[in-house]
Parts: sequence; C-alpha cells; structure tokens
Amino acid sequence: MLNYTRKMDSDEADATNRTAESGDSPDRDRAAVARRVERLSSHLNPPPELFINGGLAVAPCAARAKKIEVDKDRLSAYMRGKYRDVQQGVYDYFNSRPELQTPLEISKDDHRELCMRQLMGLVREAGIRPFRYIVDEPAKYFAILEAVGGVDMSLGIKMGVQYSLWGGSVLNLGTKKHRDKYFEGIDNVEYPGCFAMTELHHGSNVQGLQTVATFDPFTDEFIIDTPNDGAIKWWIGNAAVHGKFATVFAKLVLPTHDTKGVSDMGVHAFIVPIRDMKTHNTLPGVEIHDCGHKVGLNGVDNGALKFHSVRIPRDNLLNRFGDVSRDGKYTSTLPSINKRFAATLGELVGGRVGLAYSSVGVLKISVIIAVRYSLLRHQFGPPKQPEISILDYQSQQHKLMPMLASSYAFHFATLHLVDKYSEMKKSHDEELVGDVHTLSAGLKAYVTSYTAKSLSVCREACGGHGYAAVNRFGSLRNDHDIFQTFEGDNTVLLQQVAGYLLKQYQEKFQGGTLTVTWNYLRESMNSYLSQPNPVTARWEGEDHLRDPKFQLDAFRYRTSRLLQSVAVRLRKHTKNLGSFGAWNRCLNHLLTLAESHIETVILAKFIDSVRSCPDSGSRDALKLLCDLYALDRIWNDIGTYRNVDYVAPNKAKAIHKLTELLSFQVKNVSKELVDAFDIPDYVTRAPIGMQATEEAYSHYTQFAGF
Repeated sequence: MLNYTRKMDSDEADATNRTAESGDSPDRDRAAVARRVERLSSHLNPPPELFINGGLAVAPCAARAKKIEVDKDRLSAYMRGKYRDVQQGVYDYFNSRPELQTPLEISKDDHRELCMRQLMGLVREAGIRPFRYIVDEPAKYFAILEAVGGVDMSLGIKMGVQYSLWGGSVLNLGTKKHRDKYFEGIDNVEYPGCFAMTELHHGSNVQGLQTVATFDPFTDEFIIDTPNDGAIKWWIGNAAVHGKFATVFAKLVLPTHDTKGVSDMGVHAFIVPIRDMKTHNTLPGVEIHDCGHKVGLNGVDNGALKFHSVRIPRDNLLNRFGDVSRDGKYTSTLPSINKRFAATLGELVGGRVGLAYSSVGVLKISVIIAVRYSLLRHQFGPPKQPEISILDYQSQQHKLMPMLASSYAFHFATLHLVDKYSEMKKSHDEELVGDVHTLSAGLKAYVTSYTAKSLSVCREACGGHGYAAVNRFGSLRNDHDIFQTFEGDNTVLLQQVAGYLLKQYQEKFQGGTLTVTWNYLRESMNSYLSQPNPVTARWEGEDHLRDPKFQLDAFRYRTSRLLQSVAVRLRKHTKNLGSFGAWNRCLNHLLTLAESHIETVILAKFIDSVRSCPDSGSRDALKLLCDLYALDRIWNDIGTYRNVDYVAPNKAKAIHKLTELLSFQVKNVSKELVDAFDIPDYVTRAPIGMQATEEAYSHYTQFAGF
C-alpha cells in the first residue's frame, strides 16, 4: 500500500479553473472530467519527478519496515542515568537480606514493625542516607525512593514521611537552629517523626485548618490546642506507633490589646514532641489513636493526634517565613497571610514530585509483569498449529503496548520535573517556583490516575494468574490507590493547573511574559487557533503522522482551543453566577484542559529525550514508543479533532491503522523494552513474569499447594 502527498502548484491550478469557467457549460464539464482523469491517473501511476525533494512521500509496507535492534544495556544506561548505582545498592541490600523482604501474608502490626526494621537497616546497615540528598541533590533522593518503593510501597511511603515530610518541613520551613538540632536525629532515624497537616474536617483546604497555636508571652511558649473533633489531625503517617515528633500545622494566634483580644496570623508549622524519647510513652496533653487497617499501605502506622493545651518552646516555631519575638511581636519578610501561606506550601512541593516519580516506578513494575506473562502465555491458534502467545493478539497489544509507551513517556517527564525542582531549590526564582508547583500538581494527578487504571488493566490482561497474590497486582493496586488522594486530591490539583493556565492566558493578552513550561501558549494563541489547514488536515502519510512537529502541534492545538473556549465560557457565566459558580459550571471543561496540557508537556519532553539519546538503536526504539504514545492519545480523542476538522476522516483512519501497526512493532521488541527498566526479578517477583525458569514455576506450584 502506498501513502503519499503531492504538492500542487496553486498558480497552475487557478489558471486551469479560470480557463474552464470562462467557457460554456459543456466545456466546463469536459475540463472537470479531464482534471479528474488526470488526478486518478497520477494516483495510479505517479510520475517519477514527484519522488524527489519530498514531493511524494512513500511509506514502506509493514512487512518491509526496518527491524529495530534494541541493546537493553545501552537503553537502560540512558534511562537510569547517573543514579543507577545507588538504586542498585538498594536492590542488592534487600536481595541479600531475604528476612527483610515483605512476605505475602503478614499482619498489620507485623508489617509495621518490618517496615521500621527495613528503614533502619537501609540507613544504618546499608549506609544509604536519603535525607542528605533532600536539599543538595533531590534527584538522587527520588531515585532511592523509586527503588525503595519497588521493594515495598509501604517502606517507600514511610521513608517519604520520615525524610521528605517530617525532615523536609524542618529543612525547608525552619532555620539554622532547627537544622542544627534535628538533622542528625532525623537522618539516622533516632527522631522518627510525623507531618500533621490533614484534619478530620479539612484535607485539601489547608487554610481552613482549625488547630490553634496561641502564644503565651508570660512563659515564652506556644499552646497547641485541638478546639473540636473536626480539628483532630487524621491519617498522620508514623503517628500510631513509631513517631516521637510531629510537624503540626496550626493557626498562629497572638494576644493583642485591642477589642478583638487576639490576632490570627495564618497557618504556620510547629515542632511538637508527642512521645517520650526514652520510654516512648505518649506525652501529657497528647492523645494518639490508631487509624487501623487500611485498603493498602498497612506497613505505615497512620494515626490521629489530638492536643489538649500542649506547651512547646517558642523556638519550636518553624520560622523561615514568619517569627514571633520574646515580647510577642510578629515579623515576616512576606507582607500578607496569603503570601506566607503560598511560600510555605511551595516549599512542600517535593512530596508531589516524589509521588509522581514513584508512581511511574509502580507502572513500570506492573507493565513488566504483564508483558512478560503475555509473551510466555500461549492460548489458541490456527487449526492444527501450535498455540500462539497472547501478546500476538491485537487486543492484548492494544491493552499493553500504549501502556509500555506511556511508562517511558512518564519516566522522562518526571525526570524533567525533578530537574526543574532541583533548579528551583537552588535558585528560589519566583517564576520557577510557580512553574514547578503547577507542573508537579499536574504530573502527580495525571500519572497517578493513569497508573491506578493501568494496574487493573494489567491484572485483567494476566487472566486468572493475575489474581494470585504472589503476582503483586493486588498489593500494588491497593497500595498505590491512595496516591490519587494524598499530597493533594487529583481533581483539586488539576484545577490548580487550569487556574495557572488561565492566568498565563490573561497575561498573554496583557503583554506579560510566560514562564518556560507554558511559553507555547504565546505562539498557540496566534497560530493554533486559526482555522485548520485544509491540506494538512488530509495528509495521511506515515512520515507525516510520525513527524514530531505534527504530533506536538496537534496536542498544542487541542490545549489552546480548550483554553480559549473555557475562558470565553467563564466570562459568560461569571456575569450571572459569580466567579465561584462559573468555575463550578465549567469544572469538567477545566479538568480536560489541565489533562490536555499535561499530555502536551509529557510529549514535548519525550521528543526531547529521543533526540538526546546518543545510541542509534536506543533512539530508534524510543522514537517508536514516542510515536505510539502520541498517536494513541490523538486517536483516543479523535472526536475533538474531527469536530473542528483538524483531522479529515481518511486521516483519522490512517492514524488508527498506524497506531495498530506501531503497537505490533513495539510488541516485537517488548521483551527488550521491559528488560531495560532493569528492575530485579525478586522485585517483580511474579512467577508469571519469569515463567522461563523452572525455579519460578516450581515456586508457583509449591505456593499453590501442589
């Protein structure tokens, strides 16, 4: 089959039309017939001169397509980069200590104790100290976090609570006196701690927190109080069993001499001891309850904290953005409560970065298990012939190959996010802070939602064997599910992305500057929103569809139309409903806009990563995956492109056919592609993922009771 694009000379065509139209009707008919015959003839027998200079692009038949040779080691080296060794150190340590590997059947209490032993072993025995990289080398910290989460997701979350949340709050919200006092104890786990932000009645709305910290100028102390049951700190990791300290977020209240009597300075963070360092008994005024057995992550001891006039020294205020003097005067370099609140949350964005990064690790593990099983599992086949691999079925390819492509796409996107976050931690540039805040919100929401859905698809793709606990899908799905909620509910985070896009849209028309991640909006408002080109809308050659410019233009065009149309709708509805009512009326539109933008960022970073790959074989493989990621997303939203005639019907068909072909080609190298993730077999310890070995099959049959 030949797909090609012919470039016509517009002046010649216009001249032909004018000549035909100037004559009588029979002449016009004959001219039209002649043109039609000529075009049909050129389709069947294209003249040789059209093959030069790109005038006619001929797509090779699938059977003659160049076979991609993938060197797993070279691709893996490019993927994992300079932190490959530290990740391997994590894997090697737990591989050498099988008693620290989480068994299939374990009680909640035993799992919690095992998790604590795992963390202490990693730090004290293996000598891997993640806390030391939190500020100075965040990329290394997140690489360790991905590997630890692969061993046991509960361990990954416990490590994140200890270092990123509790430790990170001390480093990022405190000052030198806090770092000097607490760093070593946090680092070596002598000071296990909690991050007490969420309350029973307030999760996403942090500014609505009700816990109060009132300054007592007579004793130079803050008094921490839980005013009602709705203000109980809830779902606090490390609180139920192991935590000795908590970073407690509370409204800072100062006594005044006016009629109000007090002044609310907004939400601040305080270090509150909750257990005795020697006896581990709960301290006076602190009430701790166990949140109990959860859907997943039962190695993490989530608890509830209630405070009854708990007194702490004034120095326990984490005072980077606001301080209280001995005589009760408040000072801050930031002029308002909202500015201080934004700065505080901006410093805590690392938790979202870590979740997005870790979620990609979970997706990789599930894809490895499902693809290996699908390659080795045989079912049915042509009459009187051997059964074929279930990955040879188009339906299985449709389930798993775009998912494999997405795992690579997300890998490079989250690496980009980590790089931006690292740059932000060094520069503290205000624009970059806003950019990272929104990018981390969008990637965390998009990636975790995709991974959650993919886990169920992978389980189903492995049939009955996928339902066995030994094959990890159940525990992975249950443990990962909460990723969609903590560190920001995904629906709320996507609204933050949409809000930031609208702000950038407004600044564009006011002549403002756009930050780096969003600067395509400037061009898009000028060109992407014009009427689709009727010629390019019909181009359907493989070279055109696999051109990164076409793919990125299509993604950006969709985002730009969504942005422009929702801005118009918001203006319209605000007149009658007010700003809050208008936002709610357009909410689904706004969420779609945010997802479209994040998909665009992911594709742009994937394209950059393909171009940067030094090895030609690896680059070819990544280009194949990138094309599949892009065209699969376009096909999944083909209705949007068809509604505005961005893609003609025949082009839509060509996109669908090419997506199927690319899935088939990815299938042919899928073993090498999942092997390049370089995750040890004991982590992907599903026998269905390793059926090539007798040992794995023996383990499975023994576990099943044979």
